[in-house]
Amino acid sequence: MSHIPYADTPIHAETVFNAIHEAGIPSMAKAGIRELVSLVNKIEQRTGDHYIRMEMGVPGLPAPEIGIAAEAQALQSGVGSKYPMIEGVPSLKQEISRFCKQFLNLEVSPETCFPTVGAAQGALAMFLVGNRIREQGGTLFIDPGFPNQKRQLAMINQKWGSFDVYNYRGEALRDALEEHLSTGQYTTLLYSNPNNPAWICFDHQELQIIAEVTKKYDVIVIEDLAYFGMDYRSDYSIPGQAPYQPSIAHYTDQYALLISSSKVFSYAGQRIGSMVISEALFKRSFPTLKATLGNEQFGKAMVFGALHGLSSGVTHSTQYGLAAMLKAANDGTLPFLNMTQVYEARAAKMKQLFVEHGFKIVYDNDNGEPLSDGFYFTFAYPDMSGDELLTALLYHGISAISLANTGSEQIHGARACVSQVRDEQLADLEYRLAAFEKRFPR
Repeated sequence: MSHIPYADTPIHAETVFNAIHEAGIPSMAKAGIRELVSLVNKIEQRTGDHYIRMEMGVPGLPAPEIGIAAEAQALQSGVGSKYPMIEGVPSLKQEISRFCKQFLNLEVSPETCFPTVGAAQGALAMFLVGNRIREQGGTLFIDPGFPNQKRQLAMINQKWGSFDVYNYRGEALRDALEEHLSTGQYTTLLYSNPNNPAWICFDHQELQIIAEVTKKYDVIVIEDLAYFGMDYRSDYSIPGQAPYQPSIAHYTDQYALLISSSKVFSYAGQRIGSMVISEALFKRSFPTLKATLGNEQFGKAMVFGALHGLSSGVTHSTQYGLAAMLKAANDGTLPFLNMTQVYEARAAKMKQLFVEHGFKIVYDNDNGEPLSDGFYFTFAYPDMSGDELLTALLYHGISAISLANTGSEQIHGARACVSQVRDEQLADLEYRLAAFEKRFPR
């Protein structure tokens, strides 16, 4: 592209053009999230205009005061000078276990519950251990998904494969899993539920299918619960009362759950999450773990091999902050899912605006049911490629990421995150979408 493609756009076209050129991004459809964040920051600084920021999945709510106070109190008590135990402080391990009972209806021992430096560290630790239970193991992703997890595998030189679940819902999921897992290449399977970015949610039938096929091929299921309970079509907010967040843990005993605190507790800055390993998996022994992780038992290899090697524990004070929030949630005094429900209302309004101005929702149903409104949604514009769409949106003051980066085969589409969009920006969003539609009439 050697000339400015548009004129008279909501954001100064020459500034946008120059910023894209300086960033050296050959295709917006292949740009990473952090690249887009940097690019849009630069355009905003130069123009003074604020974008409708939908590219990065960060919480848009303040962290609960109860967590901040508990963390501050822990620091004042002197934990800053003490190394934390790798396994986690006892109060946190107990509350993670209670959380599983209260919101998943799942009995797990505190012994197999661990704090991690965000769910990202939990995923990396599971790759390091889970993909070494046999020689040359790898991870199969049910996509679309979080791009960073694939980067982690590349970083540690492990193989991975994936398939887009778009055409494999319900019983069709079994065929896709059989096709990939029967190759024997994979020792772990990872998916998110609710899904980032499609916001689809696996139902009980699909979880049962995943359990059956992974058991058949002895594959560990890594269930990424970054958006725990945020499928607002069901009310998962009351501790100890059905319905509960659906989980693979009710169908197989070879699993690890990754529970983030970044979104549901808006605690992203403190980099702490939870990893729950089934007792059966925790106690299994695999001779192949000994050489690199020092122990044959899965649980010991995880704690004294992977978690010790990665960070030697999670920031001491932060563990007390998360413990306090989990305890309040477990006791019913911190209605964390009611707090995050603001995302549902905002997504519904934003999706309506996009549809009214000619856009289509890409992942638009959940096994024939209306898709939930929540943290993310996906969209496309008729006759536009992903690169054309994302580039044109930048000139109109709207940022998003390509679905191509998430493993989706719907590469003409984009992912929108609603968390950073303020309600007072919705009128501006409507104005910019109207300008987009006028420039590109259907």
